[in-house]
Amino acid sequence: MTILVTRPHPDNDATLATLRQRGFDSLAAPVLRFEPLPFHDDDADYDAVVLTSANALRALDLGASRLVRLPLFAVGTHTADAARAAGFDKVMVAQGDAVSLRDLVLARVKAGELEASATLLYLAGADLSRDLAGELTENGLTVVTHTTYRMAPVATLPREVSDAFMANRITAVLHYSRRSAQAFLDAVRADGLEISALALPQCCISPAVASVLHDAGATKVVVAARPDENALLEALGRTLRP
Repeated sequence: MTILVTRPHPDNDATLATLRQRGFDSLAAPVLRFEPLPFHDDDADYDAVVLTSANALRALDLGASRLVRLPLFAVGTHTADAARAAGFDKVMVAQGDAVSLRDLVLARVKAGELEASATLLYLAGADLSRDLAGELTENGLTVVTHTTYRMAPVATLPREVSDAFMANRITAVLHYSRRSAQAFLDAVRADGLEISALALPQCCISPAVASVLHDAGATKVVVAARPDENALLEALGRTLRP
């Protein structure tokens, strides 16, 4: 069984390794390409940092930056690990989505651990699926958003992947975000592979991602019980179980 991983590089390396450990063959089709954007610390006084993706740190060279001394709110464990690797040691971890991240920040305000009028630095991507900054601002916080990267869709799939689709060697597809799911759909359409691709099980990390595949006509759409990779791979296992 060959699993197609649409996750962007370099995060897909860990996914491919995990699949191998679980006895699956796999192919990489990173349908989004990471592009860093310039970031200049404006020396403003921030009370904490908010992070919804590890990619926001990949674009930065924080080194001895004062920012790493601030508390950091991370959307999930993967992002939290990246923050610690970058030098942050006060990391609070949400449950893997923007809603739980918002609630985590507000809970710290309610507990008196963060000032109700605090100023947060939100290191973000160019395309956001939710207005997290707006929701926090509505609750009295000040949020300064700095866009540090964008994910650009690729035009077509790697030749090896197209050949695997045509030879019916792919068993299922893993999807990690709404944008990557849409980029996958655009790529398979460009390659004339939409019908065969959408006939396969589409394993999605969240209901929001699944809706993109449902709307495109996929009928075998599976959603992870939680918005993390372990739950996604559990969903994959259930789907392929005889």
